Amino acid sequence: MAMKLRPETALTFDDVLLVPKRSAIRSRHAVNTRTQLSRSIALAIPVISANMDTVTEAAMALAMARMGGIGVIHRFMTIERQAAEVERVKRAEGFVVEQPHSIAAEATVQAARTELAKYDIGGLLVHDANDEVVGLVTTRDLLFEVNAQRPVREVMTPRAKLVTAAPGGSIDDARATLRNHRLEKLPVFDQEGALHGLITAQDIMKIEQWPHATKDSRGRLRVAAAVGIRPGDLDRAAACVHAGVDALVVDIAHGHSDGALDMVRALKQQFPQIDVVGGNVATAEGVRDMVVAGADAVKVGVGAGSICITRIVTGFGVPQLTAVAECAEAGRALGVPIIADGGIRTSGDITKALAVGASTVMLGSLLAGTDESPGANVVRGGRRYKIVRGMASLTANIDRQAVEAHREVDPEDWERVVPEGVEAMVPVRGPVKDVIYQLVGGLRSGLSYAGAATIAELWEHAEFVRITSAGKHESGAHDVETR
Repeated sequence: MAMKLRPETALTFDDVLLVPKRSAIRSRHAVNTRTQLSRSIALAIPVISANMDTVTEAAMALAMARMGGIGVIHRFMTIERQAAEVERVKRAEGFVVEQPHSIAAEATVQAARTELAKYDIGGLLVHDANDEVVGLVTTRDLLFEVNAQRPVREVMTPRAKLVTAAPGGSIDDARATLRNHRLEKLPVFDQEGALHGLITAQDIMKIEQWPHATKDSRGRLRVAAAVGIRPGDLDRAAACVHAGVDALVVDIAHGHSDGALDMVRALKQQFPQIDVVGGNVATAEGVRDMVVAGADAVKVGVGAGSICITRIVTGFGVPQLTAVAECAEAGRALGVPIIADGGIRTSGDITKALAVGASTVMLGSLLAGTDESPGANVVRGGRRYKIVRGMASLTANIDRQAVEAHREVDPEDWERVVPEGVEAMVPVRGPVKDVIYQLVGGLRSGLSYAGAATIAELWEHAEFVRITSAGKHESGAHDVETR
């Protein structure tokens, strides 16, 4: 049998450079980085945090959404905990918190403090035995209370003394009321006295601080969640949908498989109102099959991640730039955005991935060392690092089995795992907003070099040139001693 070999050479990021074009862009701040995550979800910046257990939980997803991107909550936890992470993002802010947390009037001060700490909030509505709102208790009410067993009803502000708002008011009206009465919380009641929600000064400040945040139609931050392809993952998806998730991401290394396609189809049938991201694939055929199954976006990348060794273990994969280009052509014809997942190391790589047709990029290791990532801290040689691991690594496989089986994995099972990822350390990088600022700043400069005011214009203007190893060497700092 003759060997089948594609005639073209497959390329990745370091194999090419973009050719500078005449540009009318006078400042990198003049470009628009808005794009589509999926058919119906728009982003202000084309960046997604990866569904890895050392990258994205609620803290990362909150930060990403506030900056105009989005985070994908990983699935390597119990269904209940993943749904709780999603809910934490959805409840974090909004002009009106529609279902504010509450506490019984007979509960103790200590119980109220516990609830406030648990949800990281500053106030609780107080209800009686009939679930009627009878007051509001805030952190300020509890601050100097020495009797932790005192009932909440004795320290709260009773309903009769509450300053309230009516439904349908503007953000300016709410701001003025809060300012004039020097308040932090503003309950919203209709004319019949029914509770409609709670407006907080903190949420209004966040709206003004993050004007480009990724939000749904109700003003809540958007968040995605990953699911697998086992039958129980439909229950996982249902729990996340109930918690308010905006998109479901089918998380499997080889997405061009019947199992992944069946899961995409099942998710769209059961949750037609939720966008579904399929993946990972590396060919146009994979994109087409995903879209036929119902995918609203397709994730591209097999073996391209910095901590992925799929290509070494299995011999399969397609260099990432070629894979994204081929998949993006198919995605554009079908009207579905493409996510470039893996291999991104610099802002220049982001520009290249978008230039060949991707709508967004997914980042893992680049974000793993930030304050918002859940990775463990270690100290080596006097420097602080965080652990990052591929989700097909040995320990990730074992941890996943432990979550699914609700028990510790037998040591003999370790020998049966064939890992396709590794564990590594990345330097602690500080707040994720600082990392994203640098990456998006580099992308904005890249757009200006292409003479493109938008990502869609970058698709049209981009021209690549292949480079040699000498050209790659020339691209970085060279012939000097760096500090």
